[in-house]
Amino acid sequence: MLKRILPLFLCLVLCLSVGCNNSNNLDVDRGDEPSIPEVTVPPEPEFAVNPLTGVEDLEPEKLNNRPFAITINNISVAQPVQTGLNDADIVYETEVEGGITRLVALYQDTTKTEKIGTIRSARYAFIDLAMGHNAIYVHHGQDSIHAGKHLNDVNRVVVSTNNASGVRIKNGLASEHTLYAYGQGLWDVAKANGIKTENTNVKPWQTFAAEDAPVSFVDVANTVSVTFSNSYRTVFQYDAATGKYNRFFGTAERKDYYTGETVAFKNVFVLNTTIRNYPGCVDGKGHKDVLLQSGSGYYCVNGTYTPIKWSKGAASNGFTFTLEDGTPLTVNPGNSWVCIANSTTAKSFT
Repeated sequence: MLKRILPLFLCLVLCLSVGCNNSNNLDVDRGDEPSIPEVTVPPEPEFAVNPLTGVEDLEPEKLNNRPFAITINNISVAQPVQTGLNDADIVYETEVEGGITRLVALYQDTTKTEKIGTIRSARYAFIDLAMGHNAIYVHHGQDSIHAGKHLNDVNRVVVSTNNASGVRIKNGLASEHTLYAYGQGLWDVAKANGIKTENTNVKPWQTFAAEDAPVSFVDVANTVSVTFSNSYRTVFQYDAATGKYNRFFGTAERKDYYTGETVAFKNVFVLNTTIRNYPGCVDGKGHKDVLLQSGSGYYCVNGTYTPIKWSKGAASNGFTFTLEDGTPLTVNPGNSWVCIANSTTAKSFT
């Protein structure tokens, strides 16, 4: 009898065990339960909008960096050995002395450009231009009488072959026209010297138009000619194929010394002001005092132009551009060349 009961007992225990397991692991149809949506994380933007150009082509980590404002040699014999200008976001050109002009080139990211130059000495107005962008100013030498003390107002890197910032390269010209800056070296030296490189208040240089809604004007400006002196005339020829203005010195087209590319810019500004010898100038070199308060001018883009008004004022202020009626100017995205010329300078548009 016991032999019959024992198997039945074991079977009952087994069934109860299976039943308990099933009660804890019920195979329930969960089709009525709400599904959990997948969370899609948008990809990080590949590029940021460059505040100096309005173009979305900047490495995101460079957005909050201070730009560099670099003094570029523009004496006529040295123009053919210039390099790195096409990478500049903004270039300012104005008279310095003896009828010649010099350039200040602004770069939001110098590290993308191997060499920039050639490098020349500081002038008072150039320091103001750098300060208006909260830029780190770059030069080699200075006008000690006028610009010397003003250099204390700006963070700066002095290009030298004794540090990582510069190199002299033979180019067939005198030694004073052979100094080039390394783009990466400028950044490295600024960091090594403890210069603050972070810009905590990044703002666009101007109000930029949307790339799919560019601005143009009625008046034609296929050729823009700016006469700085009897011997210095900068000319821009509009190239419809590229949408940019090619740069000339008189009739000579300017190309990059190393790449051979034509130097070309999307926007051209002509700012009229007073340029005079410093009152009581005693240095015998005729260094020019370039007034940067306010004035009239022109904005040229897409083979057209419009009259504008401009103002700057204090050294730390940037430029403000408006139409003649005071309406804020909208600027097309792209690099800009800014000619700061005497109000008596002849200008022509064709």
